[in-house]
Amino acid sequence: MAIDLTAFSPKQLDALISEAKRRKTALRKRKPIAAIRKRIVDFATAEGYTVQELFGGRSAASKKAPAAKKTAKKAGKTGRKLGKVPPKYRNPAVPSETWTGRGKQPRWMAALVKKGRKPEDFLIKK
Repeated sequence: MAIDLTAFSPKQLDALISEAKRRKTALRKRKPIAAIRKRIVDFATAEGYTVQELFGGRSAASKKAPAAKKTAKKAGKTGRKLGKVPPKYRNPAVPSETWTGRGKQPRWMAALVKKGRKPEDFLIKK
């Protein structure tokens, strides 16, 4: 983290230094995270709960969970979900070839348009 100190006046620098010293002192007085975590887990288990039951996150006892989460995450799709769209265009030569009108034009349609036909010629009539 870099702070551009060139724009600060001497008074502002002194204030920044004193604030940094206060923050450093406060951080030194705190107990280590591992010790606090152990106390919380011990208290929860003494009362008959798990940390996961209380907070919904990972507890120290469930270190095996990340592997299961990763595989489940890969299996699901990400991004927005789009509904199915009925086809809008049909290839007159091969009726099984259709296109919804979304995305890149299919090769059969691009070739026919290049020969001079119009996309409206391939519309599926409802």
